[in-house]
Parts: sequence; C-alpha cells; structure tokens
Amino acid sequence: MTCETVAELKRVGTVQTNETQGVYRLRIDRQYRPALQGLSGCTHAMVFWWADRVDPSYRAELVFDLPYAPGVRAGAFACRSEARPNPICVTTAYILGVDEAEGVVDLAWIDAFDGSPIIDIKPYLPMSDRVLSAEYPEWLKGFPASMEEAAEFFADPEKAAMFE
Repeated sequence: MTCETVAELKRVGTVQTNETQGVYRLRIDRQYRPALQGLSGCTHAMVFWWADRVDPSYRAELVFDLPYAPGVRAGAFACRSEARPNPICVTTAYILGVDEAEGVVDLAWIDAFDGSPIIDIKPYLPMSDRVLSAEYPEWLKGFPASMEEAAEFFADPEKAAMFE
C-alpha cells in the first residue's frame, strides 16, 4: 500500500433519518456493536459518514461558489461540503441514547441522508476536540459560534434556506 491508496474502508452501519418524524439514528451492523460499549457515557459523538449520493463528477470539483456566502469561492478543504475528492463527511451530534444490544444510537440531528454508510464513530472529547482560539474566515463572520447557537440560527427559515 502506498500513500496514494487506501487499503480498505469498512461500513460499520447506516444512518436512518426521517425528517418529518424527527428521527435521526445510527444503526450499527451486528459485528461492530461491541464497539458501542462506553459510548452512552458521552453526550456527543463525531459520526464519520460516506456521502454516497453525491454526483461522482463533484469529486473532481475542488473550488466552487458557496451558496451560503454569496460572491465567495472556496476550496473543498475550506468548507464542509460533500463535494470533495473523497466524500467523507463528519457530523458532531448530540447523543440521545445508545442501545448496545440492538446497535442503535439515537441522535438529536445529523445532516447525512437516510441510508448513508457510517464509516466510524468517535466520542467528542473537549480535551482533544475543542479549540478555544479557533478563527474563521471573514465570510463566516456572523454565523453561529456553537452547535447550541446554530439550532436557534437554523430555526429561522430564511437563514436555513441559505444552505439548501
């Protein structure tokens, strides 16, 4: 194996969502359920998922116009778009509950599509994941500074429409 190739990527489960019912759930494949042990002690997890429904032609697109920042062009590595060389996405999600036996993790929300493959889950740990001195590009000024503030921000239909 060289640096240019990836040996193997395994799906560990799938995302289950139903926006109208407010269901956001991770269904973990049976063989990976033991890996859920201890996750219920965490309030948040980083869910890594594969954006399998993104048009493959977007994987070649490296710079594009940002729909939420009119007049701004940015590279794939400077934004959170699914359009990237490898459509690996990450969502930090609030955990509502974990059922290890059934392989179910209920979340408050996730921006993955129903049926998206899950490739990993990591606990959100403030000691290694929180950065107090983080800076944003100018075109993100005015956006929420936290997940908690984002919930209120996106409750405004006009603001939420910027991301559709």
